[in-house]
Amino acid sequence: MNLLALATTFFLVFDPFGNVAVFHSILSKLPEERRRRVLIREMVIALVVMLIFLIGGGQLLGFLGLKPATLSISGGIILFLIALGMLFPARAMVTAEDDEEPFIVPMAIPMFAGPSAIALLLLTTTKYPGELLSIGAAVGLAWTASAVILLFSPLLMRFLGRKGTRALERLMGLLLILVAVQMFLDGLAVYQSSFAP
Repeated sequence: MNLLALATTFFLVFDPFGNVAVFHSILSKLPEERRRRVLIREMVIALVVMLIFLIGGGQLLGFLGLKPATLSISGGIILFLIALGMLFPARAMVTAEDDEEPFIVPMAIPMFAGPSAIALLLLTTTKYPGELLSIGAAVGLAWTASAVILLFSPLLMRFLGRKGTRALERLMGLLLILVAVQMFLDGLAVYQSSFAP
């Protein structure tokens, strides 16, 4: 397992550049001194959720009777749809209602630790069941890089502007499409091999 490649894939799925503008919009209704603390709290919650699935994901899949090929194919489809949304954004901005402080939803889940990240994590733990520490390290690296980008998002927004962050998100979406297609093809190959004589 290539630790750096896996960390990069998680980083693409976390999509920090795509979340910069949305997180900024959600937090803009809060007092400035609260924004950083809320962001850190939500990021830590997202990391805890990911670690829970890292530790208990294998048991969950076994309980549901899901095979690696099923997870790989469905994960590839989910990643592909997420990547299409990054390339061709048509979603409306998510905003907090009134002055309500966001808690878990929507920032930690599903915008950061969303279905695509959890599917990728479950697939990876199924594929490499004996390397949970390495997978956890990859998640930690991707989470740290994403957290730094989001914590410095006001500076990033001033430096790159909305067009610059949108361009970076589309580049990440393009790379994620390649990962999604490969994941889908790997799942098909495993599925077909199960019928081979």
